[in-house]
Amino acid sequence: MEKNSVKAYMEYSEERFTKRVIFNTGETTAFVLNFLPGQQLPTHKHPGAEVYLFVVIGKGTFIIDGKETEAAEEDIIHVSDQEEMAFRNSGSEPVSLYVVLSKTPNEKYAKNI
Repeated sequence: MEKNSVKAYMEYSEERFTKRVIFNTGETTAFVLNFLPGQQLPTHKHPGAEVYLFVVIGKGTFIIDGKETEAAEEDIIHVSDQEEMAFRNSGSEPVSLYVVLSKTPNEKYAKNI
């Protein structure tokens, strides 16, 4: 058993959004994405993986296959491996997303950036 606090991985940078890996076991990776106002995650896919995103704090805009969806604290978003996704902190406060990739497609998805 391992226990961690999401709060410990809520680290923000003025330069760009941050990604902090909490768990990387087998084919599953769990991490926190942190965004200051105006920062964004570029459009991308996760081939072969289901993605679950939980809004820990803040609010922002998910862009899934070109369609914008607003999300706020305690919302959960699911994105399939075929969907193209992006995220933008469209609010005035920091945003942290707890993310689980159910099947890590390759090593690059399990690294801090």
